[in-house]
Amino acid sequence: MNASDHISSGDALLIVDVQKDFCSGGALPVEGSETIFPRINALIEEAASAGAPIFASRDWHPRDHLSFAGQGGPWPAHCVQGQAGADFHPALHLPLGAIIVSKGDRSDSDQYSAFDRTGLADELRRRGIRRVWLCGLALDVCVRATALESVAAGFSTVLVTAATKPVNAAGGAAALNELTGAGVRTAH
Repeated sequence: MNASDHISSGDALLIVDVQKDFCSGGALPVEGSETIFPRINALIEEAASAGAPIFASRDWHPRDHLSFAGQGGPWPAHCVQGQAGADFHPALHLPLGAIIVSKGDRSDSDQYSAFDRTGLADELRRRGIRRVWLCGLALDVCVRATALESVAAGFSTVLVTAATKPVNAAGGAAALNELTGAGVRTAH
């Protein structure tokens, strides 16, 4: 391993949607999601030691969000503002200084990417960030969209594969192929 294989002070760690509703017992659980917590927490420690900012995105849906099955969308109601399922999972060791990025907070549109109309790219640029380390849930949905927009925004992007899980294996494999083809680096 060389220095580029570790989070450094010019980097940012972006943890995508590690919320109760996407874990066991939640409204839209990703199988095996709990297995990624040790790796994510190690990344948090590494980022904190390097002085790199830590961002955590969350779905923050209104009750009548268009993605919900009750509104004609593809998903069960999940990560509803103010409900326990929208909370970050308690096994995630987010530091007090973590910057929360809320997305999907409009009833009439979806935001799979943490960069979609959140101001995240501008905030990263303001902080002089050039490289983004990504992890979280789910690889083939919000992590995929976030990674693609990170690259499109001009950031060197590293996906930590041991710190993400897909909704399903086929979708995860397709997402990894698409992301590496788009210029996303992978690390374990």
